[in-house]
This record gives sequence, structure tokens and C-alpha cells, in this order.
Amino acid sequence: MTAAEASPRIPDVSQRLAMRGRPAGNAVLHQQWRDLLFLHWEYPAAAIQATLPKGLFVDTHDGKAYLGVVPFFMQNIRPRFLPAVPGIADFMELNLRTYVHDREGMPGVWFHSLDANQWLAVKIAQRFFHLPYEHAKMKASRPADGRIRYESLRTGSRANGSRCEFEYAPGEDLAQPAPGSLEFFLVERYRLYCSAPDGLRRGAVFHKPYPLCRANVTAWDENLLPLDGFAPTGRAPDHVIMSRGVDVTVFPLMRV
Repeated sequence: MTAAEASPRIPDVSQRLAMRGRPAGNAVLHQQWRDLLFLHWEYPAAAIQATLPKGLFVDTHDGKAYLGVVPFFMQNIRPRFLPAVPGIADFMELNLRTYVHDREGMPGVWFHSLDANQWLAVKIAQRFFHLPYEHAKMKASRPADGRIRYESLRTGSRANGSRCEFEYAPGEDLAQPAPGSLEFFLVERYRLYCSAPDGLRRGAVFHKPYPLCRANVTAWDENLLPLDGFAPTGRAPDHVIMSRGVDVTVFPLMRV
């Protein structure tokens, strides 16, 4: 093994900023992500690394690795050149994610699970994007005070009967995070990685930087962590932030 193979490149700020550019080639999907709540816990890097496929490495900020729980709403999903189809274009999604980079230092997201309440969307994402989507019974309500009540109960073989519940509302708007800050590290992610039957793949998404705001969170839990094989931390999230959302363009997967 050469020194380059033994020591993967660590992404620097300039490489992270470069991910904001629109990728070359044609998009495959357009969609909207709305009312995203980002809950993050510091987690032992070695425990996360043990779950990753060969070729991916835990990305860290100031030496710390993170697991993120993100409930949000997917809207107006449509293929390129086609309109959104009523009944399947909107659904809820709850994901457990961590942050990674490949050997060349390309930063991105690794999803441990993506729960959704649209059965067809789950099957399409599993088949064509090789992502660990799971079907779940989900519901949301929005009382008159502007809060979002969000509930999810996974079904299927990876369920354990635990219900995930969140209640949150947007607070005051925040400035765009400074490059190199923790907020920048957690939310400025424009690549995802997945495992296909014949190897690792990387996909690109393009959107404007998230407009961020404080999150007023009155209910949360860690129930998604044991659903995906992680021990709960037993403490409140180490970092909480929210975005009202972005419009997103999705590009094809590429072999890493």
C-alpha cells in the first residue's frame, strides 16, 4: 500500500466551497425540501467509521464526528422535463446521516436510513439510487401557533416499534454560516454517497446555500439511532438549527 492509499486527503475549506457549483451534465430530478430541522449529536468517530463501506472516511470538525437526525418535507418531486404527479410528488422524510469524504477528499453525506411515507418513492430510491430508504407511517400537523408536529413509525424488517416525535418552529433568521464554522460543516453538503451492488457511488445535488434560522424545539428524541444500530447518547442534541427550505436539482450517480 502506498502512502497516498494509506492517508486519504482531508477536505479543506476551498474544496468544501467548490461543492456549491452546479455540476456538469443533465439533471435527473427536481424537488423541494421544506421545513428542515437539523439535530446533531457528537458521536465517536470510530463507531461511525465501523459502519462505512471501504473507500469512505468519517469527516470531522475540530476532531469531532457527528450523527444528524433530519425531519423535513419533500415537495413537488418530478423528473426532468415532466410535471409533478399528484399523490406521489409530496411526502415526509426523516433521515439519519453522518458526514464523510472519499480518498480524494470529496466531502459528502452518508445516510444510515431515510424513512418516508410514500411507498413508491421508497421503492424507486432503493432501486435506482441505492439509498437505504425505509417505509414508515408518518403524520404532521401545524397548529395555529406555527409549530410543526412531526411523527414517524417505521414499518418493515428494520422496525423496532419505536416512534420518532418532533415538535419545532422556526425562530429568528441567521446569517449564512462562515466557511470553516460548525454550521457550515454540517449543512453545506452537496454530495451523497451510496453503495451499489458493484461498488461505491457518489451523487450530486445543486441548490442555493440553506437559508438558516434558529429552531424552537419543544419535542425531540433519539429513537432513530437504535433503529439503525447506534446506541443513544442519552443527552440533548449538541447542535440544533433549522431551514425553511431550498429548491433542489438532483444529478445522476457516478462511480467513485
